Amino acid sequence: MIKANVTLISDKITPDTKQRAHKLSKVAKDAHKKWVSVTPKKTGNARNKTRFVGGDTINADYRYAKQLDKGRSKQAPDGMLKPTVKYLESELDKIFRKI
Repeated sequence: MIKANVTLISDKITPDTKQRAHKLSKVAKDAHKKWVSVTPKKTGNARNKTRFVGGDTINADYRYAKQLDKGRSKQAPDGMLKPTVKYLESELDKIFRKI
C-alpha cells in the first residue's frame, strides 16, 4: 500500500473563475446600455421604453421596435440587435480570451 499526502500550495483556477464570473454578471446590463446607445433618438420614446428586464432579456416595448431594428432609421441603419450582438461577442472574447 502506498500513501501520499498532497498539499495545495497555489490555486490559480479559483480566483480566475471568480473574476470571470464577476465580469459575466455585468455583461447583460452592459448589453442593454449598448442597445439603448444605438437606438435612434427622435423623441426619446424608443430609448425610454427599452428596459433591461433581468437575466438575459432586453424588452423594447414600443410598437415600432421591429421597424427600427430592421434599419428603417438613418440613425441606426444596422438596427439595434446586430451592434449589440457584436458588442457581446467582443466582451465575451475579452473575458474568455486566456482560456
